[in-house]
Formats: sequence, C-alpha cells, structure tokens
Amino acid sequence: MGIGNFFKSILEGGKVDVKKRYEMLHSAVSGTMSEFFMARDRETSQVVGLKILDKKKTEALEARFRGLDKPTEGQIASSLRHPLIVTTLSYGVTTNDQQFLVMEFLDGPGLNSLIVARSNLLDGNRLTLTRQAAEALSHVHQSGYIHRDVCPRNFVCAKEATSLKLIDFGLTVPAERPFMQPGNRTGTPNYMAPEVVRRRATDQRLDIFALGVSLYEMFTFELPWTRGTDGQAAMTHGGSKPQAISKCYPKIDPRLEAAIFKCMESEPGDRFTSVDQFLKAIRLLRSEDREEEDREE
Repeated sequence: MGIGNFFKSILEGGKVDVKKRYEMLHSAVSGTMSEFFMARDRETSQVVGLKILDKKKTEALEARFRGLDKPTEGQIASSLRHPLIVTTLSYGVTTNDQQFLVMEFLDGPGLNSLIVARSNLLDGNRLTLTRQAAEALSHVHQSGYIHRDVCPRNFVCAKEATSLKLIDFGLTVPAERPFMQPGNRTGTPNYMAPEVVRRRATDQRLDIFALGVSLYEMFTFELPWTRGTDGQAAMTHGGSKPQAISKCYPKIDPRLEAAIFKCMESEPGDRFTSVDQFLKAIRLLRSEDREEEDREE
C-alpha cells in the first residue's frame, strides 16, 4: 500500500476501498459465502485473486462461535505458509464493512472441473495429486486447524494437472475443544463425515473422511454414495460399503485403494488417526497403478 493510501486507510479506520485499489479483470465467481475476482493491484500491477466475503453470511457463521476467540478467515489463511496451499498476501475490511482477502491468483482448473469433465489430464497424475492434497491438509492440521470443507472444488490444479494447491479457509476453525462440539454442520454435504451430520463431537478426522471421498471421486469420477444437495443425503454416508474403486479404475494399486477406503470409514476411530498416517501408508507407491509400476521395474 502506498504511503498516501496507507494514511488514508488509517483515517478510515483501517478500511480499504477495494474498487479503487484493485482493477477487476474478470467478473465475480460467486461462492456460498463470498465473491471471487481476478484483479490487478493498481499500485503494484500484480495480478491477484480478490475474495470479498458476504457480510451477512459471515456474521451468521461467526455468531455460532460467539464468546469464543475465533480467528477470521484472513488471520487463518495468512498464517498458513506452504507450497501446496494458496498464498494469502493480505486481508482486511472494505469500506462496505466486508472482510476481504488478497491472494496469489491460481490460473488453473479446479479438481472438481477435471472430475466433471472426466479429464484425461488426470491420467498419470493421480498419485501425485493424492500426495499433494494430503500434504497440504497435513500442514493445516499441524498448524492447529480443521479445514471443514475439504472437497475437489477447494483444490486448484496447475494447467496440466501435475500439481495442486488447497484453497478456501472460510469454514476453518481451530482444532480446540470449544470448536469441536456437536452442532456445527458446516461443510459441503457430499463430502461430510457421518459425525458431522449426526451432530456428534468432531475433530480433524472429519477432514480425513472428506479427503477420502474426494480421492475416491478423483479416481472413479463418481461419489461413493448417492449425490445430494443437503445434509439429509449426507446421513447415508458410511451406511453401506462403496463400490470398489477398481471397478471403475482397474489399474489402481490395491494399497492405495485400501488407504482411501480407510479414510472413509464411518467411525472416526477406524480411520487413520492423522493425515501423516495416510501418507505413510502410501509412501512406497511409485505409481498410482500396478501396470506402470511393473513397467518401471
């Protein structure tokens, strides 16, 4: 921020007129709680991602944690520094009293888009993306948080799908007892762990469940259970054993398939206790499928 604008923001109570500061280069992409723009910083000429949170929806979410010292999305996102997590450059409040975040602009497809398109860009890259998704989530957990919205939409891939980054910490909470009590049913229904929709106490293992569902979908292009749009559909999660991944993707290494299924166990105690355990289980794999591994030997 330039010196003149810095002092001006102080006079305005530290608020930023984002429309003056940033040139919007791409129309907004509306999410459930925010709008996202590709923008250019008028002072630095840097192309960035600009996320502006919906004031009413943000206040409604934060009201669930009234009386608790919950950090804002900007505080959480800016504290997470990892090569597989989107870099948050700055955050603050607009002159319209909306929270905003400025982050690196990721010019690539969401993993969800590749899944919907049944893209062949995923071929040969799935194991790499699996490890990277887990490594990113592991950093979130080691930093003391629960992401709470792990799903393909929140992984942005490089253009050739050779790598990815984890995004969106709008629902993230500290992994502390006051934030893990029953009743917080936030998240994306198709990836929700059973304990979330059944209003039980939660912990970081709800993210491990969602990671497993996301990876299952990346390999099969299908969800393990019936697709739905609300919590009622999520009530069926874990009620029956999903179809084997090998039915849709016969080349998958059985060790990788078993690890993904362990993530999706209905009872948290039957899952991996940490993302690092999942990574350890697939550490020796050199390829996502047996045929490629045989060719390499």
